[in-house]
Amino acid sequence: MKNTHPQGSAQTFAGRITEWLTFDNMHHQWLLLAACFWVIFMFMVASKFITLTFKDPDAYSAKQEFLFLTAVPDAGKLPGEKHFPEELKPTGKVPSDSRLVQPLVYVERLELIRNVCRDEALKNLSHTAVSKFVLDRIFVCDKHKILFCQTPKVGNTQWKKVLIVLNGAFPSIEEIPENVVHDHEKNGLPRLSSFSDAEIQKRLKTYFKFFIVRDPFERLISAFKDKFVHNPRFEPWYRHEIAPGIIRKYRKNRTETRGIQFEDFVRYLGDPNHRWLDLQFGDHIIHWVTYVELCAPCEIKYSVIGHHETLEDDAPYILKEAGIDHLVSYPTIPPGITVYNKTKVERYFLGISKRDIRRLYARFEGDFKLFGYQKPDFLLN
Repeated sequence: MKNTHPQGSAQTFAGRITEWLTFDNMHHQWLLLAACFWVIFMFMVASKFITLTFKDPDAYSAKQEFLFLTAVPDAGKLPGEKHFPEELKPTGKVPSDSRLVQPLVYVERLELIRNVCRDEALKNLSHTAVSKFVLDRIFVCDKHKILFCQTPKVGNTQWKKVLIVLNGAFPSIEEIPENVVHDHEKNGLPRLSSFSDAEIQKRLKTYFKFFIVRDPFERLISAFKDKFVHNPRFEPWYRHEIAPGIIRKYRKNRTETRGIQFEDFVRYLGDPNHRWLDLQFGDHIIHWVTYVELCAPCEIKYSVIGHHETLEDDAPYILKEAGIDHLVSYPTIPPGITVYNKTKVERYFLGISKRDIRRLYARFEGDFKLFGYQKPDFLLN
């Protein structure tokens, strides 16, 4: 008996040790499993929070341009439906299963256009037929499936140079002679109007489409200076044919012998009956007619709208979205040249009657609203 008792005690002790080790091992396993579930749970909560945050653009400042979205609502769809408008669908430059993303500022610009286009009160100022006049403004690059609508006095010369290089007429922007850029027989830029109806529709539906805008009143000042004051490209018909026609009809002081003044120009543009003079002036009016008349933004679904004021950011973005940023660069932009100059605007409109300025704004109100430019109350009130 004395010999068996110590042995039994040893066995009991060993059994308890084994039990304790097994329990401790299981305890650690349960702790590890619980920790894994906790990490997964926190990841799911964080993911949900991020998703909700990204879906609420109102929670972000418009300055946060690097927030990326992947779905854009369209006028004909309910807010909850996710799809891509025609201009944002992959078109061959991007694999068909890719989802294009756009910084918030560019999405908001397109959404603003859609909203204004739906506004019945502005229909006469925002809608126009896609006529030959509009199709003549749109330049085509078939090689890279790009359409560019020309909006004069908004840095269009540089964009033409980009397309000329892409079309293969010249190897680089630096080698394009200035007199060739606007010579449509030499620059190798076909207009959309030169194609058949079926070819036009195909390109409008599938190509990357863009144009550039700037503050409407500042653009008119630029057009006046370029065509009637400096006239750097020596186009004498503006001073010798168009200016006299405007002066004869719109100058208040008939004894005034000076050349055309900005006040005459404003009165002409704000006249609801300006079209009879427009017909006489022909395509020269492209330098001061509205963006609506030039590019039909409510009828054509553009992929990107660039702004002259933010061209330093917009130009590289457009090149990237068009899939050509590795082929060509936008020419260097001189510092400060694209900044809105309120002082200059005030100076040019100084002395012009409020009635004439209000009539001018009434004509260009569609441009101000479609592209998010602030109403110039400092001139109107």
